[in-house]
Amino acid sequence: MISLLPHSRDSQMDPLDKTILANLYSSMLDPSISPYVRLKARLPISQEFYNSMVSRLIKIGLVEKSDPTKLTFIGRDALNVVLVGGVFDLIHPGHIHTLKAAKAEGDVLVVVVARQSTAQKIKKYRKIYHDEKLRRDLVTSLNFVDLALIGKEGTLYDTVEYVKPNVIALGYDQAHSEKDIAENCKKRNLNVQVIRLSTPIPGSKSSKIKEEMGDSIYGI
Repeated sequence: MISLLPHSRDSQMDPLDKTILANLYSSMLDPSISPYVRLKARLPISQEFYNSMVSRLIKIGLVEKSDPTKLTFIGRDALNVVLVGGVFDLIHPGHIHTLKAAKAEGDVLVVVVARQSTAQKIKKYRKIYHDEKLRRDLVTSLNFVDLALIGKEGTLYDTVEYVKPNVIALGYDQAHSEKDIAENCKKRNLNVQVIRLSTPIPGSKSSKIKEEMGDSIYGI
């Protein structure tokens, strides 16, 4: 007998079903916005239609019957989640290309915005013009980003443990080593693929823009 359940990320699934699962997943990480409100911001669907779709996903085992805001193990396994991290103080063309390329690697793009303290551990004298919440809001405004989160206190891996992505995508100029990240994830029993993204515009860097335009724009 052939199962009708989409039991893995490789299974064929209706795009709307996957969109609803992605919104449920995003709201599990950030409960401040309900799944329906999150989805309605992207698609003009009624609450009644949304409820009927979720009911069907419950019946096929992708959403919890006891809590229709949560995915089952099978529902989570149907999504390929990509995580990208960065400071995102100034959004520029390099960011847009990198984030779009990361989204193409999966179904859900989660962008982790570094806390100021974390960013300055990597580059001690880095100038950061915008606070964490504003930088998160800047990233959230990009319609191909499913969820933007402020990184957790501690290390990168505390945030990775929270998100549990399938893929970590590194920007072409990020200092992190793919091998080191993969090994540290493995130590925490996280099965994550680490990839390095390229860019057609390597000269597009926040540090360069700040150096040339920071004074004129921000008076700093």
